[in-house]
Amino acid sequence: MLHRNELQVGGFTPMTTLDYPGELAAVVFCQGCPWRCRYCHNSELIPRKSHISIPWEEIMEFLRLRRGLLDAVVFSGGEPTLQRALPDAIAQVKALGYKVGLHTGGPYPEHLRNILPLVDWVGLDIKALEENYPEVTGVEGSGTKAWLSANYLIKSGVSHDIRTTVHPALTSHNEQVQIRDRLHRLGTDRHRLQDCVIENCLDPSLTIQSQSD
Repeated sequence: MLHRNELQVGGFTPMTTLDYPGELAAVVFCQGCPWRCRYCHNSELIPRKSHISIPWEEIMEFLRLRRGLLDAVVFSGGEPTLQRALPDAIAQVKALGYKVGLHTGGPYPEHLRNILPLVDWVGLDIKALEENYPEVTGVEGSGTKAWLSANYLIKSGVSHDIRTTVHPALTSHNEQVQIRDRLHRLGTDRHRLQDCVIENCLDPSLTIQSQSD
């Protein structure tokens, strides 16, 4: 049971085929993120605290009742590795027999490295080349942390996919190619591009620009 350090949950999807490749999964959206990515469309999950919070025990009760019907649980966000309660939450989910997936942007490389042995699959967002990260996240030094996280993930051998969200104002074709090539040199070909969801971007100018292109 988690009490003082209970996982802060800002949203929950009871069933999806999209968030863990090949598995029927539930998704726990963890509250809080240290970055303010300009194309973020889940900005309500950025604050560390929210007036909307789902008790962790409610999530666990749902998962107990769905054993044999769901394959996996994905911790998404926000940024799951922000929360100290994440390893305990993962352990509780694994004890029910579920596979565990993790969606992360990699802002806490050392936290991620400690969590990797606990999970079955990771979806990591690599948003830009290291030097261009502040233009996306608004945070200096964020690129160094994200690319270190990529290195830890690839070297760990944990099953993974690395995604780059593409918005024409932020990621050129040349940068897309450079990201793919750098990831290949690190040891993975598990990289794909995904279109930016332009509705409700944190930076409204990105929505306006996409609609005018």
